[in-house]
Amino acid sequence: MAATGVLPFVRGIDFSGNDFQDFFPKAVEDMTALRWLRLKDTTLEEMPAEIAKLIKLEHLTLARNKLPGLEARAALFKKLPSLRTLNARHNNIQTNHVPKDLFELEELSILDLSYNELTRVPEDLDNVKTLIVLNLGHNKIETIPTQVFLNLTGLMHLDLSDNKLESLPPQLRRLINLQTLNLSNNPLLHFQFRQLPSLVNLQTLSLRRTHRNQSNLPASLEMLPSLAEIDLAENDLTRVPDCAYNVVELRRINLSKNLLTDFDIPDGWQMLLTLNVSGNKLKALPQSISKCTALKRLYVNDNQLDFSGIPPSIGRLDSLEVFMAADNQIEMVPEGLLRCGKLKKLVLRNNLLVTLPDAVHLLHDLEELDLAGNADLIIPPKPADLQKGAGLAFYNIDFSLGHQMRMAGTMTHQDSPSPVPAPRDPVARKIRLRRMKDAGDEESAGQVVKGMKDLAKARRASPDELEPAPLKSKKAAEVVQKVQLDYSEFFDEDTGQKEGLSCWEIENFVPNQIDNALIGKFYEADCYIILRTYTESGSDALNWQIFFWIGAKATLDKRACAAIHAVNLRNFLGAECRTSRQEQNEEEEEFTSLFPHGLVYIEGGRTASGFYTVEDTNLATRLYRLHGTKSLHLETVAVSPHSLDPRFVFFLDAGKKLYVWIGKKSKNITRSKARLLAEKVNKIERKGSSEIVVFNQRTETQEFWRALNAPKSPWMAEEPKMHVPEDFTPIVPRLYAIHLGKGYLELPQVEVKNGILRPEMLQSRMVYILDCWADVFVWFGKKSARLVRAAALKLSQELCDMLPRPDFALVTRVLEGTESQVFKSKFEGWDDVMAVDFTRTAESVIRRGVDLKQILEKDQIKTDLTALFMPRQSPMPADEAKAVIEEFNEDLERMEAFVLEGKKFVRLPEREQGHFYAGECYVFLCTYWVAAQEGSEEEEENEKEPEETQVHTVYFWQGRDAGNMGWLTFTFSLQKKFEQAFKNTLEVVRMHQQQENLKFLSHFKSKFIIHRGKRREPVDRTRLAPPRLYQLRVNDSLICARCIEVSLWKSCIASYPTPSPSIQMERSSCL
Repeated sequence: MAATGVLPFVRGIDFSGNDFQDFFPKAVEDMTALRWLRLKDTTLEEMPAEIAKLIKLEHLTLARNKLPGLEARAALFKKLPSLRTLNARHNNIQTNHVPKDLFELEELSILDLSYNELTRVPEDLDNVKTLIVLNLGHNKIETIPTQVFLNLTGLMHLDLSDNKLESLPPQLRRLINLQTLNLSNNPLLHFQFRQLPSLVNLQTLSLRRTHRNQSNLPASLEMLPSLAEIDLAENDLTRVPDCAYNVVELRRINLSKNLLTDFDIPDGWQMLLTLNVSGNKLKALPQSISKCTALKRLYVNDNQLDFSGIPPSIGRLDSLEVFMAADNQIEMVPEGLLRCGKLKKLVLRNNLLVTLPDAVHLLHDLEELDLAGNADLIIPPKPADLQKGAGLAFYNIDFSLGHQMRMAGTMTHQDSPSPVPAPRDPVARKIRLRRMKDAGDEESAGQVVKGMKDLAKARRASPDELEPAPLKSKKAAEVVQKVQLDYSEFFDEDTGQKEGLSCWEIENFVPNQIDNALIGKFYEADCYIILRTYTESGSDALNWQIFFWIGAKATLDKRACAAIHAVNLRNFLGAECRTSRQEQNEEEEEFTSLFPHGLVYIEGGRTASGFYTVEDTNLATRLYRLHGTKSLHLETVAVSPHSLDPRFVFFLDAGKKLYVWIGKKSKNITRSKARLLAEKVNKIERKGSSEIVVFNQRTETQEFWRALNAPKSPWMAEEPKMHVPEDFTPIVPRLYAIHLGKGYLELPQVEVKNGILRPEMLQSRMVYILDCWADVFVWFGKKSARLVRAAALKLSQELCDMLPRPDFALVTRVLEGTESQVFKSKFEGWDDVMAVDFTRTAESVIRRGVDLKQILEKDQIKTDLTALFMPRQSPMPADEAKAVIEEFNEDLERMEAFVLEGKKFVRLPEREQGHFYAGECYVFLCTYWVAAQEGSEEEEENEKEPEETQVHTVYFWQGRDAGNMGWLTFTFSLQKKFEQAFKNTLEVVRMHQQQENLKFLSHFKSKFIIHRGKRREPVDRTRLAPPRLYQLRVNDSLICARCIEVSLWKSCIASYPTPSPSIQMERSSCL
């Protein structure tokens, strides 16, 4: 058990969905402050004894278990004096196994024993005087004792449905506070319900299937002024009872599955919201249906209605939202029904419809239209004038002048027939326009002259009055339009609305508000934003002061974000004040006066920096069983060869290598999705640094078996067995939400519809625990508080340890935005869409990058076709090749060799000179003597011999199987040292395997051997070294002679004669 010390602070926990048939967590005893406990659907067969230690427990849920009774080994309920709610529905509880100490609880107010095996009311139930809710429905109770209702006068909800009651005790009238009474499905044939008028506060009455008729119902219900819902379904009513007409506050009435042939609507049903008359023998709805002006839902399914049976007055129901008339004989939808503009659901299934009116397209709020089962129905097309783009009529707006003037209240003259216009003369029109233009020019010129004369007279009359006013320059803030930004991501809506101090700390570039108790206690490595809200005397307007405090050891990102978010806070409040910068030990007096107890500096930092720090994480080896076609499910199993099953695909995450094992009986779509999963893990989580290995069953490598912890004997000799049951169902994950209060913690489960998790359930301000049995994930929202995160980590460890789990169970932290693919697979619809080229390997991704567009641009081949038609160059003779080698080595002073080991370059031993490995990187520093540049004639006369200088060339050799990390390590380490030592005399040449230049090859004098793998691979001393095959390649010149290790295949052994006898070497393979 994890000793985190957090269990005594847990106030509530939800264990629903766990299997506690053989085991109950012992750690529940340590939750001494527990207030509520939910054990729903946990397969309990007896009351856990650990509950007796929870003396503060108030609410206990034991629903959907296998409990035969509520008895425990000790008097359990006597030790729970604070218990208020007990929910034990859907069990196998019998009357004799309900302990009497349960009814001695002084605080018990809710008792639910429905869906059990009770044959009578438990004894001493009348002693619970504080009971408010009593549910004994769905049992086998035959009688109610007389004394039961004597003391239960505070009862507000009573459910006795689905029993075998034939009568009720007269003491029922004592329940004057009762609001809900459910007596459905009881044989109350001869019971007259004379006690009902005494229940003056009754709001809901359910008498479904109780053999009601006109004779055994009360004559009136006027004495029940609060009655709002009546359920009389599945009875023998031939008409609406008279008592229902007198209920003034009626909101819902259910008369379905009776024998009604017609009915009328009284004047008192004006507030009725729901009317259900389905399953009767109605041939027509009453004309008075329009009296129900507030009606929203009308159900008339399974009747004998036709077109004439739906009155036109139904169109007056302006609030109608649901109309269901399935299984009738309606031939056509009345136009009146389509005048209900708020209609959202229209169900006309299984009728005789032939067509629909065009007005159905005018129901803009319609969400569901069910017309199934109408064989001859033809849906009319949408009218052209209602289609988008059909002109101005689509907007239903009349833009004519007369209509607009009438809307403005102006009287318009009667339209008279306008005469037919005479044909126009285009020549006369041009002449008329020219005259108008000339006259306009003369007139405008005269107006200008006149205006200038008037202006001169006015200046002579009063020269001082016409002096132009000096122009006032506008500030930049007044000219530039401010962009409206949304700061709700950083600050709450009530920020700055109450007087006092508020404080935020900077963490990961974002401000997080801290508790008032921590204000004034600042860490030296953090930055804070302080807001003072105050009102001046004589005014109710709020004013603000904003400060941002900089710690002496704060990082650069915290300093910058404190200043930025201080301005964001000012903009969010709309304040006119300035933001004031306060540095540690240099605070102004105005700032320090805000803290009566003074400032307290705490060494260190409380929040994390926003900059990423690269750390080598040790990834645990995990094995997942993949199944599912529509969506891929990952089931964590033990890392063992025994976990393999040929019907599934398995994904082995070994850190640097990702293995995909494909069973021979697995589905093809699962195979493709498994490969895609490996690509996502490599590119998104490992940044392309892992190697993906995919193989079918029976083609595994020894490295894979070692990663699976296989025994030393060859595991390949054994065939994986089909051990997973055929009826296997994946474990349903449970999502817990962490609630943190003042001194307590709560762990409720998030309600999941149909057991399907969706990403929308995760809120950024919350912290969640996802329990998947073998994997426990702790998800941190970006805006979650630090204290909640710390509590969640401790709770997750306790939750992982208190429940039975396999040895390979693991707790994993997940931050919002960086979720792993395994975590995302637990949610439906949470998938990363990305392009994957299955033809590429992990090595090519590391060597050439991920961007396919850049790769295609680099791979554009510029073909020189002239080379195809030129004669082949003749091979270099051996004597000439030796002369070239001597010439290149003549100027070589010395050559120093280095090789990459780990993260640094070390000197290569002299015995390994000329031996290269395809998985390694080498650096060769060559020093050459070259002649100095020619000087002036005077200098040449004074100097007797020309001087020589040294130049340095660095050759970087990269093997075919080596990654780019060697080149990066060289550029940031060894190259820097060479540049400082040799200044301008240094040249760097980068080469890849089998792309070396002749000068570099000549330094090895035809001794150039390339091995496969790496220099220091582990060697099994217990076995003989495997044979190696090398191929000798010359490439038409002794300078290019190389000896390269190749695969050990029979087809690789061949002999090719050289094209020229001048080369004294043959291209061959040697073993």
